[in-house]
Amino acid sequence: MSIVVRFTPDTLTTEMYDESVRLLGERGNLPADGQLLHICFGTSPNLVVSEVWESREQWRAFLEQLIPVLSTVGIDPGDPEVFEVHNMLSASVPAR
Repeated sequence: MSIVVRFTPDTLTTEMYDESVRLLGERGNLPADGQLLHICFGTSPNLVVSEVWESREQWRAFLEQLIPVLSTVGIDPGDPEVFEVHNMLSASVPAR
């Protein structure tokens, strides 16, 4: 079952976010297996990240790569909210 994960760190600047994406890319962790969508939004220093994953297991596997990078950059992700997806519509995903 697909899930939505929402990270709302106490502090997330554009610089911190961009550096974490750069490091994940350099380490070959992007695109992540099972990650259907990643979006960062809001206003620095209070950015929010939401992701859609094919499964909870794939998200948990990616966390093993993500957490060390966030720590290196100084991002405390807090406790992400995780929701099961009931339905998802997009140009690349047909309606169920």
